Amino acid sequence: GLGAHIPFLQDRMLSLAKPTAMKMVKLVGESLRELAPSPAEAASWRNQLGSHHSDIARSYAPYLIELEGEDIQAYLKAFRPFAADHHFGVREIAWMAARPTISLHLEKAIKALVSWTQDEDENVRRFATEATRPRGVWCKHIDALKEQPESALALLEPLKADPAKYVQDSLGNWLNDAAKTQPDFVMQLTEKWLNESDNKITQRIVKKARRSLK
Repeated sequence: GLGAHIPFLQDRMLSLAKPTAMKMVKLVGESLRELAPSPAEAASWRNQLGSHHSDIARSYAPYLIELEGEDIQAYLKAFRPFAADHHFGVREIAWMAARPTISLHLEKAIKALVSWTQDEDENVRRFATEATRPRGVWCKHIDALKEQPESALALLEPLKADPAKYVQDSLGNWLNDAAKTQPDFVMQLTEKWLNESDNKITQRIVKKARRSLK
């Protein structure tokens, strides 16, 4: 039922000064959210796109997720299928689409994401750290976490010996971000981790976390 909107979406895409795949996916996803005549229709489009065989089509769906009231837990739950998607590109779009709302409701979002760090799916565990990175990649920084990274300890601590390299890299990058503004915090935390869990996994995370420190 989206065929009628294709010319409009094409015109918007052609209007981009410097089109990239990421920009076009974001533009189409946000445009579809604007075009949806009702929240119910937006949810229907999201479900159809979210189950599409094309990873590009699935990438539009996270932008159709909206926060209803203050229920950040339900909002994030809607992202889980995309956080767990088998395609890397869809997983990247998922955390990028959720990040602005996470930033606005940071304390509640961190509490809601704590359970994600215990999920059996490594992709879901990785979402918890990637979506909250203080600096991140291709996204706006979260200033509150640049200044007070300790407020996200509940997300970081459970992952200090995570068996998945995918999660280890994200956690190491999270702490490397934090080290650029709060180096003492990162040094103290990683030293504590080495004392508590001095295994190869934790050593690898700590090395990645400290790579920008002198």
